[in-house]
Amino acid sequence: MQKRKLGKSGLEVSAIGLGCMGMSFGYGPAADKNDMIQLIHAAVEQGITYFDTAEVYGPFTNEELVGEALKPYRDKVIIATKFGFSIDPETLKYSGVNSHPEHIRAVTEASLKRLKTDVIDLLYQHRVDPNVPIEDVAGTVKDLIAEGKVKHFGLSEAGADTISRAHAVQPVSALQSEYSLWTRQHEKEIIPTIEELGIGLVAYSPLGKGFLAGKMDVNTKFAEGDIRNILPRYTEEARVANKALLDLLQTFAAKRNATTAQIALAWVLAQKPWIVPIPGTTKLHRLTENNGAAAIVLTKAELAEIEAATAQIEITGTRYTEAMEKSTGL
Repeated sequence: MQKRKLGKSGLEVSAIGLGCMGMSFGYGPAADKNDMIQLIHAAVEQGITYFDTAEVYGPFTNEELVGEALKPYRDKVIIATKFGFSIDPETLKYSGVNSHPEHIRAVTEASLKRLKTDVIDLLYQHRVDPNVPIEDVAGTVKDLIAEGKVKHFGLSEAGADTISRAHAVQPVSALQSEYSLWTRQHEKEIIPTIEELGIGLVAYSPLGKGFLAGKMDVNTKFAEGDIRNILPRYTEEARVANKALLDLLQTFAAKRNATTAQIALAWVLAQKPWIVPIPGTTKLHRLTENNGAAAIVLTKAELAEIEAATAQIEITGTRYTEAMEKSTGL
């Protein structure tokens, strides 16, 4: 597996990382813990060094899983987690954003224990808290870095101004935001901003929560608790309308003896050398398939052809509901 540096921070990770959320949360019932530990071990063996989790995934159970699975490999991997929500310890429901300095500190201490580690490699603010100046957030993480509890600071789904203000207090190593062939709104302002500042992009949902991998069609039924049951982009009507993008990917996949997922990931990798996609999976064959994308280098001609074709395809359905855009931790 090739390596990539997330911007100018010096943080080097595998070209493709592993998003671990879906193992515990978001897509129906949690997968078997022992099976997921074996899957994470297989990821390490295949060269993945970046593993992504968050306290809100579960809540808490995903951090515990990742911590247990990676303990034997701790000195060989990068563990990223996130703070930023108030979580009721009794109901385990989150009730909005919370990035007050004392809360960041408490969450960091709890995450360190669940992850079975002395230091968090990359600590993200999961969502911007409008009630706390970003300078206070960055300053708190800066103190945690000085104390040796955190190595790198990250933001997730933050705007250009917020990124710049945070970076001025404590250099931001990575921005984690949704980015794929059908989610490209960050290209207008966000990506130019982080490129100028020397910040890497960690692209979550690079396969469109499975759609761009060709894993679902109009007849697919999502399990109870699967987030896609309520997302506008995954209604039956939207899946029919958005098949045009899947057909385009299939055309290129056939030419390159690859899968649609591999072409979708290769496209993300081709956009900038400091972008790292983090597809998630609970299946070994999908893990191996996704990692194979790192070996596919799309030519300039192929990229231009994809660009021209996708410009003619209008994506149906927003990625989140309006309320979720404001408050979601996913």
